[in-house]
Amino acid sequence: MYWNEKYECMPRSELRALQEERLKETVARVYYEVPFYRRALQARGLGPNDIHSLEDLPKLPFTTKDDLRDNYPYGLFAVPLSEVVRLHASSGTTGKPTVVGYTRRDLDIWAEVMARALTACGATKESMIHNAYGYGLFTGGLGVHYGAERIGASVIPVSGGHTKRQIMIMKDFGSTILTCTPSYALYLAEVMEEMGISKEDLKLKGGLFGAEPWSENMRKQIESRLGLLALDIYGLSEVIGPGVAVECPEKQGLHVAEDHFLVEIIDPETGEQLPPGSYGELVVTTLTKEALPLIRYRTRDITAILPGSCPCGRTHVRIDRIKGRTDDMLVIRGVNVFPSQIEEVLFRISGTEPHYLIIVERREQLDELEVWVEVSEQVFSDEVRRLEHLEKRIRREIEDVLGISVRVKLVEPKTIERSEGKAKRVIDRRQL
Repeated sequence: MYWNEKYECMPRSELRALQEERLKETVARVYYEVPFYRRALQARGLGPNDIHSLEDLPKLPFTTKDDLRDNYPYGLFAVPLSEVVRLHASSGTTGKPTVVGYTRRDLDIWAEVMARALTACGATKESMIHNAYGYGLFTGGLGVHYGAERIGASVIPVSGGHTKRQIMIMKDFGSTILTCTPSYALYLAEVMEEMGISKEDLKLKGGLFGAEPWSENMRKQIESRLGLLALDIYGLSEVIGPGVAVECPEKQGLHVAEDHFLVEIIDPETGEQLPPGSYGELVVTTLTKEALPLIRYRTRDITAILPGSCPCGRTHVRIDRIKGRTDDMLVIRGVNVFPSQIEEVLFRISGTEPHYLIIVERREQLDELEVWVEVSEQVFSDEVRRLEHLEKRIRREIEDVLGISVRVKLVEPKTIERSEGKAKRVIDRRQL
């Protein structure tokens, strides 16, 4: 099911021609309207007429999150503030937040790509969309909201928090589509079970879950416990918000809205482009953004462009689900470690709960990795020998995947703090 079949299934030759036309327009716009980009292009000996095809993309400079912060708040805007009708900002975990502006046309494009995403998840104008992403400066909630309204669906703008009330609303209002972070979806399932509400008591059919990396095993948990089709959605505030890419029911990668976003995969160390199938850092160039056009924005997200076509009929390229980030990747004794690798192990071992915490410490100049794992009530109250066996199995399987030694600590249910937004999976004490 498509929202905009003309563009989602556009022949590759036509799509490429459209991308090249829009890329040239974007480069000209930033050259004449954004001093930062004009200086960056001139430093490379480039003018607005030097970009002719997609093959010229590597000539262009990268943009980083530091560039947005250095030009805080409006230095990268390509339109006067009088044309900006909406401002959003990142969470600003370090330093100042990154500020994103939208013109009316930008908001229209955002609604369009989110309508495509929700339709891929099975949403129609008959749907009741339970939107548990946060509203406010965070882009998640309003992005879903715009897409749902574009479709003509009913939206429940419940936002985050008040979990038991959310479950009551889902049951009483007849919610059919759930949108939130995957970790919060699992928390909703957990609280439902405590309340004695089963998935059969709800009308959920599909869900779009994003804003944090999650594994295939986590998907299986969400689908089995909530009784819905769980699809991954990708976006980032700096580019537009959610809707940059989304899975279809084939679950063979996330389709990028390529008529609006041009993607590359680069080696994060050298900056060189990598071929399809190679994992590296995702780089995005906006093709239609007016207020904040971005050239080769380094997302720090690790993924790959998947080769081949999708059985669903969409022609836009697909990226694999996000494996982690280059800037929150853990380096333990010279080994790159992503939380999603550990998550994959834990979710295939019975007796564990879908909640874990990774703790990194430095003792006598040596990094040590400890993983706290919640186990089910039944397992925790079982005999010590069985707990020891489970702990050894988890440790052995994690070490097989990572190639380094780890400590495993089994903890009782509800020990690890729950999150209504992005789950905090890592505590790195080496910097304390």
